[in-house]
Amino acid sequence: MTRNLQRLDLIFKDEQDAEVVLAQTLARPDEDIINDLIISGLKGRGGAGFPTGLKWKLTSEAQSDEKFVICNADEGEPGTFKDREILSRVSHKVLCGMAICGRIIGARQGYIYLRGEYKFLVPELQQSIERFHELLKKHELDFKVDIFMGSGAYICGEETALFESMEGKRGEPRNKPPYPTSKGYKNKPSVVNNVETLAHTFSIFKYGPEKFRDLGVKDSRGSKVFSVSGDTPIPGIYELEFGMTLQKFVDDFGDGDAKAVQVGGASGFCVPRKKFEKTIIGYQGKLTGISLPTGGSMMIFNSSRSMYNVLHNYLDFFVEESCGQCTPCRVGTQQLLIGIEAVKRGEKSSAYLDKLLDLAETMRLTAKCGLGQSVANSFSSIVENFREEMIY
Repeated sequence: MTRNLQRLDLIFKDEQDAEVVLAQTLARPDEDIINDLIISGLKGRGGAGFPTGLKWKLTSEAQSDEKFVICNADEGEPGTFKDREILSRVSHKVLCGMAICGRIIGARQGYIYLRGEYKFLVPELQQSIERFHELLKKHELDFKVDIFMGSGAYICGEETALFESMEGKRGEPRNKPPYPTSKGYKNKPSVVNNVETLAHTFSIFKYGPEKFRDLGVKDSRGSKVFSVSGDTPIPGIYELEFGMTLQKFVDDFGDGDAKAVQVGGASGFCVPRKKFEKTIIGYQGKLTGISLPTGGSMMIFNSSRSMYNVLHNYLDFFVEESCGQCTPCRVGTQQLLIGIEAVKRGEKSSAYLDKLLDLAETMRLTAKCGLGQSVANSFSSIVENFREEMIY
């Protein structure tokens, strides 16, 4: 199959010019730097899509004697494996973004919250941090970065559960508001950005906001790093523009028999073949067709795959990873799993799937955090589009 991938090279381009970018950026007023981020249209690449410039602005305006910059490197979403590569290959871009953010918001301490399974990255990453600290001394910037190791809990990818973990508590989400921009780590104003988001800020500081904004489409500006897996002859990590249709994505990465794509990992949406052409990869906004955001995971399934087995696998994962704090998620995930098993065995009629869909929607509305709320994404999209596979 012939492929002509329109790949970009902003993130992984080997630019050992952190000192130049840092010096040029730090010489500018804070307000101009924030305005560049706002003009660029950069949104958080963890999947939620909150505007990065606005997050930095709100935190800079918060009154406090202590603030923090935290890089969320708890890459726990099934099917996502890009952030570890960014930290391994271009960690200086992430560190540069953290330092500039620290200067803007008035933080002297930064942390990289690293997924427990990524312990193998620590020696090399620590060396990069130490070299970066020497660079900061040249610019007389009082900012330090430390690594904080996670303990392997998926829920700690949620920013407030991450704070709880860092404070030595059980990783459970907090109620919002207050938001991290006013009360985050240690109840102090904190900026939390994921690895890719911070790496993109480096590109914006180096090339200017217009170049970044020229990529993608309205409401979904810039590029995105995708972790491509599943039934594809070319699995791996690719940087592409936002705004492409799933049909174009499947044409480029599929094996010619793709029947579904899971956009955004287990917590994302499963899109069937009939909706490929109408589905655009990007943030919700005024786009033509259906717009789906993604933290980066793109899993392709061909006709040989049982979507019942796929859903069962996701629910196993959610049952295991639910922190158990709220009833909708703790009980709901278990009941959804028990329910599809009962339908598959014939102990419940196919009509029972409708009750399970209602339960999933209840979880979306009442669960305390994004874990319980997002279970409905994969459950409903798979059951509604592949109902016959849940029964036979």
